[in-house]
Amino acid sequence: MVQTATDIDLTDLSYRNIIDFLPCYLSVQNRSLHIIFANRAFKNDFGNGIGKPCHQVYKGSPGPCPACPVQKTFLDKQSHMSEETVQFSNGQVCRMIVQSAPILDSFGNVTAVMELAFDVTKLKEEQKELMLLGQSIAVLSHGIKNILEGLEGGAYVVDEGIKTQDMRLLTKGWQIVSKNIREISTVVKNILYTSKKRSLILRKVSPIDLAVEVRERYREKAAAEGIDLGVVFNPELTETTLDPSSIRKMLNNLVLNAMEACGRDTVRKDHFVKIRVEFYDKRHLMFEVVDDGIGMDSVTRKEIFKEFFSTKGSEGTGLGLAVVDKVVTEHGGRIEVASSAGKGSTFRVILRRR
Repeated sequence: MVQTATDIDLTDLSYRNIIDFLPCYLSVQNRSLHIIFANRAFKNDFGNGIGKPCHQVYKGSPGPCPACPVQKTFLDKQSHMSEETVQFSNGQVCRMIVQSAPILDSFGNVTAVMELAFDVTKLKEEQKELMLLGQSIAVLSHGIKNILEGLEGGAYVVDEGIKTQDMRLLTKGWQIVSKNIREISTVVKNILYTSKKRSLILRKVSPIDLAVEVRERYREKAAAEGIDLGVVFNPELTETTLDPSSIRKMLNNLVLNAMEACGRDTVRKDHFVKIRVEFYDKRHLMFEVVDDGIGMDSVTRKEIFKEFFSTKGSEGTGLGLAVVDKVVTEHGGRIEVASSAGKGSTFRVILRRR
């Protein structure tokens, strides 16, 4: 005699052991979507949801999911699948592939529905990384090609200067080479930072010193482009716990972004970029980078922190502000942006003092 699903007593020890050790979350639900059985893995991560609606246990939601596979199975007796974002009892959010299967009585009626849920969070993260890798190659290849062509052009000018012993030509060629080396170095570092998972290396550091270091790094470049690059700070701001390496990257990208905004202004020749370090309130500090460049409209402001979004066409990679966003997120901070087209921009990063 062949057993049907309803012939199996789920309280039987042998079946219970098998079900409890399945590498997935298993629950059985009635027509009102209340959970009438759950295996050990389900209870461990979602709590004892027996007698509660599945959507309340999975998501804390008062109503069913829009694409609920269990409801569909009750209607057509078929297996259905969906992808859902759920929350464990400890608050952790994860992605699940959910599949339903009917439990039939001897007359073929659906008496209950079994639901299997598989945690695919890590798989989704790896899928995103592969997608970003593909996007990186597609988006960055043209920009890197332009930089390499600039290096070739600069090297040619250097060669000609060497042949003719022309120091003016040598200097001009080296300036071109040096500029493109800096650009490709920035691109590669941004790619590595956005694609690689890393832990913050926190230590006590002066936020003022970090701002001054960045100013010194770009002082000559700014002066050559007619930009007054300065630092304004509150001397009472003491050391706090940060990852200095990633904060430098954040400030580097904000300053470069500000200088590029100034450089793209075809109306004025003289500009300023200011790095400001100040108390935000008693518990927080802020870094501000202010410029009087071309600014942004409201549409651009909404997109700027997305990876690969750039207003510079083939001249930009769209990774600079994505790095800024990642650094701020890793530090548990937030970013505020104020900008108007033709009137410059202010990027304010607010971090907790520790």
